[in-house]
Amino acid sequence: MTFIINGEEQEVTAATLADLLLALDYEGGWLATAVNGELVHREDRADFRLGQGDRIEILSPMQGG
Repeated sequence: MTFIINGEEQEVTAATLADLLLALDYEGGWLATAVNGELVHREDRADFRLGQGDRIEILSPMQGG
């Protein structure tokens, strides 16, 4: 399916948000995720079904200051 991930269109095979994070090699419990502007909590990602054209934001902490 085609998604808009962090502002960029990408083709990824994933049915759920957890599948998408795995396919994109995102790891760690400290990620923040939103789909179509709505926050999706870590415990809900495995059951959160994605649809064609969903806008997904994935935020991870950055080091530095």
